[in-house]
Amino acid sequence: MAHLPDGPERDALRAEIVAAWTPLSERLAGRFRNRGEAIEDLKQVAALGLVKAVDRYDPDRGTPFIGFAVPTILGEIKRHFRDNLWDLHVPRHMQELRNRVYAARRDLLTGMDERGPTVRDIAAHAELTEDEVRLGMEAINSYSAQSLDEPLRHFDAYSLLDSLGTADPALDTVTDREAVKPCLHRLPPRQQKILYLRFFRDMTQVQIAQELGISQMHVSRIISRTCAQLRQEALK
Repeated sequence: MAHLPDGPERDALRAEIVAAWTPLSERLAGRFRNRGEAIEDLKQVAALGLVKAVDRYDPDRGTPFIGFAVPTILGEIKRHFRDNLWDLHVPRHMQELRNRVYAARRDLLTGMDERGPTVRDIAAHAELTEDEVRLGMEAINSYSAQSLDEPLRHFDAYSLLDSLGTADPALDTVTDREAVKPCLHRLPPRQQKILYLRFFRDMTQVQIAQELGISQMHVSRIISRTCAQLRQEALK
């Protein structure tokens, strides 16, 4: 095929070669089963790698076609996993570290008790340092994201989102509260009481006026004047 000019004869031979080597690409795709991707999709990716191998192969280099095709197909599959299936972007060297740790842990699980392999066991098996193993284990958790709507284990009525904390709006007022506290202590008792009833008991101005025996307009003026005074003193 490499020595034929572009045309129908070369295209037909190319299609024949791809068909002949498709079983190989499908076997290579099968190595990556159960990794979060449908096998049919993996076969399509492997087929693309096979086509690239057929188009790029140079018989004049003396390398058997299978020796060129296998790494080309595997590279295409690994690239697919690297570029398309990680929910969180992880540098390539971290992805490779994750794969080594994952493979070592899978190998060591055979014949072990429920405890599973330790970091030291995985490091010795994969010929990595313990720090590298820990980084690889962190990368494993980055491969797929957990949905916030996923029910919590043993608590089907609650999702992960329900367990997460939220920003407390009261935190934004801590500084203001502390700044105005000494100013409040210096207010006359009646002004303190009016502010307490309005802002801590959530009473209306009309209710405060009825309790103190004064007009609602008077209560309004006291609140406005006192708040302005407190603001001015707190900002000094």
